[in-house]
Amino acid sequence: MQQQLLPPDHSARLALHDEVHARPSARIQTPARVVYVAVLNEGVTREQEAQHLRQLPGQQDLDSHTLRDNFVRLQLPGYTLKWERHSEFSRYSIVQELEAGDTGSTDLATALRVVPEWLRTLPGRTIAAIELLMLHADISQAKVLLEKEQSRFGGATVLASMLGGGHSCVMTDFKIGSDGFERMLVLVPADISDTRAGRISQRLLELETYRLMALKGLPVAKSLAPLLAECEQGLADITAKLDDAGAAEQALLTQLIGLAARVESATAAHSYRFSATQAYDAIVRQRIAELRELPIPGTQTLGEFMQRRLSPAMATVAASAQRLGALSQRIERTSGLLRTRVDIATEAQNQQLLAQLTRGQALQLQLQGTVEGLSIAAISYYVVSLLLYLAKAGKAAGMPLNPELAAGAMIPLVLWGVWRTVRRIHAKLQLGG
Repeated sequence: MQQQLLPPDHSARLALHDEVHARPSARIQTPARVVYVAVLNEGVTREQEAQHLRQLPGQQDLDSHTLRDNFVRLQLPGYTLKWERHSEFSRYSIVQELEAGDTGSTDLATALRVVPEWLRTLPGRTIAAIELLMLHADISQAKVLLEKEQSRFGGATVLASMLGGGHSCVMTDFKIGSDGFERMLVLVPADISDTRAGRISQRLLELETYRLMALKGLPVAKSLAPLLAECEQGLADITAKLDDAGAAEQALLTQLIGLAARVESATAAHSYRFSATQAYDAIVRQRIAELRELPIPGTQTLGEFMQRRLSPAMATVAASAQRLGALSQRIERTSGLLRTRVDIATEAQNQQLLAQLTRGQALQLQLQGTVEGLSIAAISYYVVSLLLYLAKAGKAAGMPLNPELAAGAMIPLVLWGVWRTVRRIHAKLQLGG
């Protein structure tokens, strides 16, 4: 038993390590015909795909567990079929070996025999379908080969280039035929290796698939253009009203909240599509670089075609995504300005309320002083009245007093005493506060 030299494996180590081998490159023995179909798999389960694969000859024991690695290659009578499942689409590649000298001119339905009905019922919606022929030829005369093979494309403008620095030649018109398939022709030397032929096929098929997947973001970007324009104008109107002192903050806030809700809804609905478009576009550029094209005089290369036709679409998608993100940021800044305006208005209202409270307190103090003056007079009156009764009682007892004169003489003293008493009470209250 081999000695364990490492700490225990991370739970995902093997899965991460084997990911590089999850989709091994195809090996194609030339000449060959490759029939490739990519279908969107939204709503399609792995079990549905396994059930469809079981309809092929000798595959009745195939189950969804076999498809857990998102890749399977099946050897079938007369052809090989490869199935791959990706996050948004699944692709099926049928490889048929051709006889030496076969030009691949046989009708596709006839060449596939029983496969067309099986292809027609694939679970999902077709996003790409390509017939790729790999034939032997002397590629040293690429211009002559191009003129000879151009008739395969019905007189349409053909794109062509030398691949890998000159080891093979590719031709296509990037048009969909009446049977729903695009056509690609790859001319290779007779001694080309199976692995190189497989890599060429894989790169070309992936190039077209990812181009179409990247373009899925273009209709979304175009459909968003009216909404973006409307929201930008609405935001501009709200921002302009912030300078109007007469505009009601509540009305502006209601408009801004409605605008923000629309923008956030659009962001949530389409941000994944825009991100996916960016990722697919990066893969397309990578596949073009891997082709290492050399131009054929007088003919546009695949990379030039992509640069001229795909780049504007990708720029439109990127601009829409940028506008959506910028609009969200502008709404946030406008919301901050509106909050500042509301805070300033609230502060002004608070200042007015404080001023009113101050004036009320001053009036209350004046009223309190008036009441205190009246209270001193009233208390003094009652005290003098008591003293008058006291003097009258003394006179009745025989004391030599004039009650009225005695009471009148006591008035200043009583007033002073009551005033002093009130002042002491005020002093004690202030000390206690």
